[in-house]
Amino acid sequence: MRKILVTGCNGQLGRAIQNEYGDEVEFILTDVVEGEKISPLNIMDLDEVLSFVESKKPDVIINCAAATNVDGCEKDWDFAYKLNALGPRNLAIASTKVGAKLVHVSTDYVFPGNATKPITEFDEPGPISAYGKTKYEGEKFVQQFADKWFIVRTAWLYGDGKNFVKTMLSLAETHDELSVVCDQLGSPTSAVELARMIHHLEPTENYGIFHGTCEGDTNWADFTAEIFRLKGIGVKVNRVTSEEYKKMNPASADRPHYSILDNYMLRLTSGYKMADWKDALKEYLCN
Repeated sequence: MRKILVTGCNGQLGRAIQNEYGDEVEFILTDVVEGEKISPLNIMDLDEVLSFVESKKPDVIINCAAATNVDGCEKDWDFAYKLNALGPRNLAIASTKVGAKLVHVSTDYVFPGNATKPITEFDEPGPISAYGKTKYEGEKFVQQFADKWFIVRTAWLYGDGKNFVKTMLSLAETHDELSVVCDQLGSPTSAVELARMIHHLEPTENYGIFHGTCEGDTNWADFTAEIFRLKGIGVKVNRVTSEEYKKMNPASADRPHYSILDNYMLRLTSGYKMADWKDALKEYLCN
């Protein structure tokens, strides 16, 4: 039976990966906090990563660990760099030592967010935030040090854990109306759909950079309205611009205005197609 090491196993994607693969693989589960069947692993420490990976000898490493708090990354660059850049570097070095495949999950934030058409894998990155810059450095380290690697960029992810969908549902319990940004575009992506895509890609030798988002696109305000529609919630959604939101929340870091990723390589190399974002959201909220 193949062995798959999952970092950040308690996160949204880590949980979805476990559900997707089920009993077909032997999982080596790691996170910053240990628990039942979960080993603590600090991916920021190269010696610790090498020792752990060489002792477990996984066939595949799926890196779901990251510092994803965009505002937090602006405040603590060193921590963001250690986790988002050095962490993937350490896993890449270890994966090469034991001959394992490395699946590294990255983000739309590696792009500047000023595109006018869906972004492909061969469009030039240009991150503008600490989060995006450190994640891009992680991508470069993976390409430099791993022998067999997949980089999967995703966006607007939600699943079993803290996320935008649950935040909106929680706010709806105490508000009659909400102000939500309407001029940032992207493709809401369920962790379940992303896990399915990784499950399709990982067993192959189709290495390289892939975009993995649900099909279609929307903005945060219309995304919120669809969440409320599916749940039968009558809260009013007020559409505001990024500039207006920034005035209300001056401490927030800049977000990309355009995060629509084109799953070009996935479509071209295998014909695989992810679900439409509305269908995936309905599965998440209504099943």
